[in-house]
Amino acid sequence: MSTLTTDIPVVAARGWTKTQWTGAVILAVVIGFAVLAPVLFPADPVKQSLRLTLAGPDAASPLGYDHLGRSLTARLAAALRLSLLIAVAAVATSAVLGVAVGVLAAWRGGWVERLAMLFADSFLALPGLLMVLIVLAIVPVTPVAFWIGLTLVLWIEYFRLTRATLRPLLAAPGVQASRLLGFGPGYVFRRHLWPELAPMLLTLAAFGAATAIMMVAALGFVSVGMRAPTPELGLMMVEMLPYYREAPMALLVPVLATFLTLLGLNLIAGGRRA
Repeated sequence: MSTLTTDIPVVAARGWTKTQWTGAVILAVVIGFAVLAPVLFPADPVKQSLRLTLAGPDAASPLGYDHLGRSLTARLAAALRLSLLIAVAAVATSAVLGVAVGVLAAWRGGWVERLAMLFADSFLALPGLLMVLIVLAIVPVTPVAFWIGLTLVLWIEYFRLTRATLRPLLAAPGVQASRLLGFGPGYVFRRHLWPELAPMLLTLAAFGAATAIMMVAALGFVSVGMRAPTPELGLMMVEMLPYYREAPMALLVPVLATFLTLLGLNLIAGGRRA
């Protein structure tokens, strides 16, 4: 799976479009379910009850039960919380790292910029999934390994976008005037650079979160990511795949949840004003 490209739609600074609001509503519903389900339907997501094997919905679990009698409602909510937490952590750390290195490269130029470009290109030599797999093999705690691996994959796009955006801005008359008047880098960044950079970072963050969730689910589906009995979207799919004839809804639940999460994030990222 390749990393994101910097040729992305830019979110308008003034307000959101209807497409973005639609994506935000879809994402809010997913997050609301992940947060409120344990309160409304308290159940242990790993507790087994063989008498409830592939049982249908009831008051305790409106989404039914899996092949081991575990509540699909509780497992889906826990899986969504895990995927969203990993995605948010990876996006936050990669954004901070990428923007910091990008600002430094664009501001200083010269050998600093060349060294930063060489450092970023060295990470691009490995495919994103391979990078995550290498970290998974080294770091024993799987969620932490995903966080580190996804950060190493995603930070490059923040760096490239920041560098490409700030280079012409730093040569603009307004920035040059502020620097001649003695204003420091902090003021120049807040006043001139950040307003232009922030909308594009929001777009990239939404795409990055979608990429992170998709990577975690993909590796879980091939039984490389999270280990059973941890609730995870891809792992839930592969566990229920042999029972798609007896309980098709049990397989559809994690698939639909993944689809809605990715749809919401991509609508937020891609919905721009003409």
